[in-house]
Amino acid sequence: MNVELPLIVLVALVGYFGIKLMRPPTWLIVVLLLGGFLLADTILAPAIESGTRTGVDMVNDTTK
Repeated sequence: MNVELPLIVLVALVGYFGIKLMRPPTWLIVVLLLGGFLLADTILAPAIESGTRTGVDMVNDTTK
């Protein structure tokens, strides 16, 4: 039995429970969200995407 969730639902759940349990300061949440949004259109975006894909591949134990 496989359960498929859209990525945004998973991210929202992890974010909600992470904020609820860890209680980080509001300014830190805003800085991380705004920083990620602003970095998406810079020259660093391909490096971030590559690192994210590598991390996902390591966790999922997939090979290319």
